[in-house]
Amino acid sequence: MRMLRYCSLLALVAALAACSSVPGGGPVSQTKGEYKVGNPYKVAGKVYVPKADPHYVAEGMASWYGPKFHGRKTANGETFNMNALTAAHTTLPMPSYVRVTNLENGRNLILKVNDRGPFVGDRLIDVSRRSAQLLGFEKQGVTRVRVEAVPGPNARPATVFARNTPAPATSPVEQKKAPIVVASARPAPVFTPEPAKKDEVVVQPLEAEPDSPATASENIYVQIGAFSDKLRAKMVADDIRHVGQTLLELVDINGQKLYRVRIGPLPSKARADETLGRALAWGHNTARIVLD
Repeated sequence: MRMLRYCSLLALVAALAACSSVPGGGPVSQTKGEYKVGNPYKVAGKVYVPKADPHYVAEGMASWYGPKFHGRKTANGETFNMNALTAAHTTLPMPSYVRVTNLENGRNLILKVNDRGPFVGDRLIDVSRRSAQLLGFEKQGVTRVRVEAVPGPNARPATVFARNTPAPATSPVEQKKAPIVVASARPAPVFTPEPAKKDEVVVQPLEAEPDSPATASENIYVQIGAFSDKLRAKMVADDIRHVGQTLLELVDINGQKLYRVRIGPLPSKARADETLGRALAWGHNTARIVLD
């Protein structure tokens, strides 16, 4: 009987430990940031009350922040990267995910909230510089947006990506999908990524985008990612192929074989921008324009 009670106690302790492995039951950040909702706080005389709201929807002004804060710690302990798709909000949990739609042009992105702010006037959200570029308001500095809570980084896109981009006649599921082209390895690119762990995405640094059209000596691609697992790469390629001709390549980088998923080659910078926007809106937040 004493042994039975001891085993029951061990089982209870193990169960409690398992329940507490993800604070608040929220999403786990891919970096070392802390998940937090936070207590009420005051900035410049105004009180903010953080709370989790899965149905959050609001419209207001968005601004962006970049070089001055690049490399600094965010409010939940992550390192701010102005080239990542992130945002600062005054009350939403960190990390959490939102769809930000630029109401001036219809473009939308899914961003990770990992910082607090903005604390200027009646601004609703601060986004990273890269997010502002893709949403189309980097030069003007501010724009009117709609912010909607979404369950995660792979939430499906809104119906419209850009007002000046013709909407497809059918939904993505009903569209005729472009083929996936499986190619042999090409020479390794000039960048040197760290060795990937299993199922880890290797993202190339954003390279300079050429003027439209591309020159004869270089091709423009939208790279979705590179994976050590072939099945995962095929799943990603299948998920994105409605956007354009998808290339699945086996490449050798520093002696490690990776399966690279790209869309292209694309005929112009404008087409690459449009394709990148569609890939990002579909939830592939590691997508980048690359030259080869």
